[in-house]
Amino acid sequence: MKIGEAAQASGLSAKQVRDYEKAGLLAAVARSPSGYRDYAEADVVRLRFIRHAREVGFSLEQIAALLALHDDPARCSSAVKRLTATHIQELDARIASLETMRDTLRQWHDACAGDEHTECPILKALQCHGMAGEAGADGG
Repeated sequence: MKIGEAAQASGLSAKQVRDYEKAGLLAAVARSPSGYRDYAEADVVRLRFIRHAREVGFSLEQIAALLALHDDPARCSSAVKRLTATHIQELDARIASLETMRDTLRQWHDACAGDEHTECPILKALQCHGMAGEAGADGG
């Protein structure tokens, strides 16, 4: 099947398929006599694996490691679990950071009257302060 068909069957765009091939996540695909990539069903299965891994936030480097484990018949599930545990820790740290950002923005938002006056605690906080833990939106 051609790249467009493989992309559609895997739920990816043709650009993503090319990018994953270029990144080495997908082996070089056979070419037809006319030069078109000729994807097999096994390629589509691998592309779906990559798509699902991306959907849960694995990086391309992590996906490469997962694919290597997937391709190794002597793999240990403990290696997959360790990689996943590390990813969960990274996600937890990102979530905590996003929650801190949200809480800071909420404080600034709640401090703003949102009226016709020129005074704006949000702009003042952005100009004067960093994230939560530093001086508040009141400049203080």
